[in-house]
Amino acid sequence: MLKFTPILLAILYAVVMYRFSAWRTAKELDAKSTELADPLLKTLTDRMAKALDVDRIRVNIYEVAPVNGLAAPDGRIFITRGFFKRYRAGEVSADEMASVIAHELGHVALGHSRRRMIDFSGQNALRVGLSMVLSRLLPGFGVYIANALASLLAARLSRSDEYEADAYASALLVKAGIGTDPQKSLFRKLDKLSEGNAGAMPAWFMSHPKAEDRIAAIEKNEARWRVADRPT
Repeated sequence: MLKFTPILLAILYAVVMYRFSAWRTAKELDAKSTELADPLLKTLTDRMAKALDVDRIRVNIYEVAPVNGLAAPDGRIFITRGFFKRYRAGEVSADEMASVIAHELGHVALGHSRRRMIDFSGQNALRVGLSMVLSRLLPGFGVYIANALASLLAARLSRSDEYEADAYASALLVKAGIGTDPQKSLFRKLDKLSEGNAGAMPAWFMSHPKAEDRIAAIEKNEARWRVADRPT
């Protein structure tokens, strides 16, 4: 029984961390957010809502300075105040903002937000469990190996989710008559817009593929859709 203790402790730790993270995130967002009220953006979100056959898409502004969008585990969509300020300053177009909203809707629709938090808690538990086991086998090195393995797993899962959310957003933007050009143009400027963001968002939102790789994936999807749409 004792040899299973690290595994049982890791599972218990994952459950506790998930519940605590969900509670802390909801409390933070409730305290620092208001509903977005912008007529032009509402026109675009209404078009996406029609494409999804829902009454409306509610978007909230999260009152923090970094440029980011996020989908909460409870299904709410957020644009940061820093991102909204860039939009109001003309650095980001309304269509580009709509592409961000579409991307976050993808995370919600595909269940990424809740799963990411669960995975994040689980990865912490995995890190703890592996550290316990590997430290016995490799004193002084086990903890470093455990951290590296957990980080590799987190990055792989996060990148997969981002590509899936991009594909969902592309399909929604096309169906809503907005198209994918704003999505791609935003990626080309995202690195500059996001300068100084490091450490400002919860860890499960931070890992993203390179912009050029995301654009290439979108264009690959578009090419496949064009072939599928050709009359036979």
